Amino acid sequence: MSGTQGFKAAVAALLAATVCYVAPAQAQQGSGTGEVRRIDPDAGKITLKHGPIVELELPAITLVYLINVQLLQGLQPGDKVKFIARRENGQYVIVQISK
Repeated sequence: MSGTQGFKAAVAALLAATVCYVAPAQAQQGSGTGEVRRIDPDAGKITLKHGPIVELELPAITLVYLINVQLLQGLQPGDKVKFIARRENGQYVIVQISK
């Protein structure tokens, strides 16, 4: 294989590998139950201690989630909650939550 052909093959392989990382990932979604640990409405974040969420491949963990500030209404640390979360662009987002 000549130098030009080798270079073209290497570039083609690199582009093929890049497509795997650039293609948008579908949002994964799962439900769980847990306890509110912290609320940061200014940052739009909530910290939940929860059991495993199989759909998101999460073990039992305490994790900070992004959340729409409107969903925080009436929630306080210590509340037991049920929620639905999504993994979007590498971040976890609460899309529904209730006591």
